[in-house]
Amino acid sequence: MLKFYYLNKSTKIILNYLLGAGLFTWLAWSIYSQLIHRENLQQSIRHMSVTLQQRGWIGIFLVLIFMLLNWGLEARKWQKLVKPLEDVSFLKAFSAVLSGVSLSINTPNRVGEYGGRILYLKNDNKLKAIAATIVGSYSQLIVTIIFGLIGLLYYINNFALVKESAFLNPSLWQKIILIMLVVICVLTILLYFRLQIILSVFEKVPFLRKAKVFVQIIVNYTPAELRYLLLLSAIRYIVFSAQYLILLDALGVDFLWWQAFLLNSVIYLVMAGVPTIAIAELGVRGKVSIFFLGLLSSNTIAIIAATIGIWLINLVLPAVLGSVLLLGVKIFKEK
Repeated sequence: MLKFYYLNKSTKIILNYLLGAGLFTWLAWSIYSQLIHRENLQQSIRHMSVTLQQRGWIGIFLVLIFMLLNWGLEARKWQKLVKPLEDVSFLKAFSAVLSGVSLSINTPNRVGEYGGRILYLKNDNKLKAIAATIVGSYSQLIVTIIFGLIGLLYYINNFALVKESAFLNPSLWQKIILIMLVVICVLTILLYFRLQIILSVFEKVPFLRKAKVFVQIIVNYTPAELRYLLLLSAIRYIVFSAQYLILLDALGVDFLWWQAFLLNSVIYLVMAGVPTIAIAELGVRGKVSIFFLGLLSSNTIAIIAATIGIWLINLVLPAVLGSVLLLGVKIFKEK
């Protein structure tokens, strides 16, 4: 049976460049397809252009700087996570994160992110690093749930969460939803600090036993390291939340910062629970943003424009940079 490591050096070089170029082309076409079919795109672009000329480009500059900080924090998390496997420089971790973004953009719930990152590791560590990357995503999910619950409390106390039904009144529905979310939050946090439970499942279930070696890394993290990952995730959450609010303000949306932050936390909570593909989530995110932020401002066009802008800056731009970096990655390495 022919295996990839029997390929000669010239063939591997050709395949590396072909795959890199193919990924870049695929990404470019996906972005173009999403933008060209987006409703209100031209109107949003015109609004962005006119508003930014009036209010200046400082907001856009800050959002771009925060984009680097956002993915830099994620790179630091990943660098810390894979340290038990191998030492990775921050620059290499940053490149791996951006490459992960480029591969995740066309996959459900961004699962391609794991494949993009592990390309930068040694062959023996690739599959083991997937479990480490999942722990990082888990820490970010916990922060999203915690802030989302705080935002949901504010929303429930100020707006009608559900309509009255024949069986339950809105107040009771709201209590049931909140209790369910709090229970989920508590269980999620408990599992995060008891990751050995996941390993024990792999040990006890026969068909998972052979894969135990690939998830064993999750029990190597100390409680202090897990808390550090949560801290980085919380800072990153504040950074990308600030990006969106700065862009909303730059585009002329009037709001109180703390109110917008709380309602934006609910948006992130909703998006975390909606299965979607990153490249196609713009439409969903736009509708959810209008639903919640529309409670603070009637400037719908500006909200849509800010949603498109943050999607381009936080997702598309890093994905393009990541796809360029993939051109230099040796996907087919020597054995």
